[in-house]
Amino acid sequence: MKKILLLVVVFTLFAYSDLSAQFSMSQGTRKLATTMTLIERMYVDQVDDEKLADDAIVAILKELDPHSSYLNADAVAEMNEPLEGNFDGIGISFNMMSDTLYVIETIADGPSERVGLLPGDRVIAVNDTAIAGVNMSTKDIMKRLRGPKGTKVKVSVARRGVSEPIVFQIIRDKIPIYSLDASYMVDQKTGYIRLSRFGATTVEEFRLALEKLKVQGMQDLILDLQSNGGGYLTAATELADEFLGKDKLVVYMEGTHQAKSSDVATEKGMFESGKLVILVDEGSASASEIVSGAVQDWDRGLIIGRRTFGKGLVQRQFPLPDGSMIRLTVARYYTPTGRCIQKPYVNGDQDSYNKDLIDRYNRGEMMNADSIHFPDSLKYKTLVNQRIVYGGGGIMPDYFVPMDTTEYTDYSGRVNAMGLTYRLALNQVDANRKGLLKKYPTIDKFKKEYMVSNDLLDDLVKMATESKIEFKEDQFDRSKDLLKRRIKSSMARDLYDMSSYFQLINDESVIFTKGLEIIRDDVQYYKLLKQK
Repeated sequence: MKKILLLVVVFTLFAYSDLSAQFSMSQGTRKLATTMTLIERMYVDQVDDEKLADDAIVAILKELDPHSSYLNADAVAEMNEPLEGNFDGIGISFNMMSDTLYVIETIADGPSERVGLLPGDRVIAVNDTAIAGVNMSTKDIMKRLRGPKGTKVKVSVARRGVSEPIVFQIIRDKIPIYSLDASYMVDQKTGYIRLSRFGATTVEEFRLALEKLKVQGMQDLILDLQSNGGGYLTAATELADEFLGKDKLVVYMEGTHQAKSSDVATEKGMFESGKLVILVDEGSASASEIVSGAVQDWDRGLIIGRRTFGKGLVQRQFPLPDGSMIRLTVARYYTPTGRCIQKPYVNGDQDSYNKDLIDRYNRGEMMNADSIHFPDSLKYKTLVNQRIVYGGGGIMPDYFVPMDTTEYTDYSGRVNAMGLTYRLALNQVDANRKGLLKKYPTIDKFKKEYMVSNDLLDDLVKMATESKIEFKEDQFDRSKDLLKRRIKSSMARDLYDMSSYFQLINDESVIFTKGLEIIRDDVQYYKLLKQK
């Protein structure tokens, strides 16, 4: 227990020789160590060593800032997986529908595709253990499907049109996790790329997508970072490098105990000319803000959308011997103009920090740019065109797009929250996959010609009623077109791929629509880019 207690109070400093030489134990730290040792030696009852250590670390870090945190070993593995870019498994994307695992797609040339698993298959058992109809959690199902590369797993599936379950022996393999959700040509000269995170493979994925779009004639680019919560700092700086010229500052970092360090662009950027629009919203944070801030400060492109989250703190990860980890804030990062975009916080007050987005909505910030106020002390000028930009609370876009609530109702919100549009779309595709693909062999044809019927909407209303959602005719009429688009886009994802989903869902995005309008209009684009 002494070893655990020491870890609690000194944050693994003595596990790192370079750090132990720089720091000595303070009086406060000695006091805490003494207290913990007294508990171990003198307390009346037995204590759970690991829980006591975990609770102490969590309590200490909570008093620092909103982003310093402690993660146990399981949480570390869960956090790293989507950023590292791969895991060991069978290679399917799936959704739980009516307590059954429904295969959405198989990873190209992955283990499941190789043995013949198909979209629409329902996995009913794994290694002779039933997983369908038994209320098994998604986490438990994933544990059964995943395993070390080279190991075997037996999967039983129910397939439409086949009377008996089909059994597959699947050899697990490395399965890639992609950062890039979609890339396609919006028109003859405008490309679109959407990134969901900044991970180990993000920049490589971006470059491959960019090359394919250029072959198709792309001259201008819409980069969608909406709801991208960030990830690796290096991925952000390397992505910004794709847009900026040689030796241009991307970001710099500085902290009380960390010397100033900078990242600058190289001459290797693949898209240093051509119109660039970056789409952001209140869910765009951290690495997304580094890229957006660098592009904005150098007047390289336009930021379109709503004010970003406002995370300007840099965490360093300190792994502990048991596989757990401390993520400690060690510096702030600054955009090329010197802006720190970290939003205000009070040490130890996590609740107010976490409710900030709700407060923004209640103040009207999502609807009206005039509701957003920055003090003059946080005013900066961009480095080329001398436009006014602000620090201290996220990246304020060059063109603000209010949240569109014209079609949204409580009824549509509840239907969406229950996953009913998605479930209906899956049922429709599952029952008619071959016929739909024969009639609509490409996403372009499906997008232009497929219409969601009123009968399908009636089915949705029936499903909602069965799910205890009260039918409200006025709200349904107001949301009808929105519900149709969501059904159609979900069908496209199941029939084709995720990129197809965004080709359709972007039609209802006011931020995408405005970004596309601006990038197509030279007068509007360059006026915004040069406006002081």
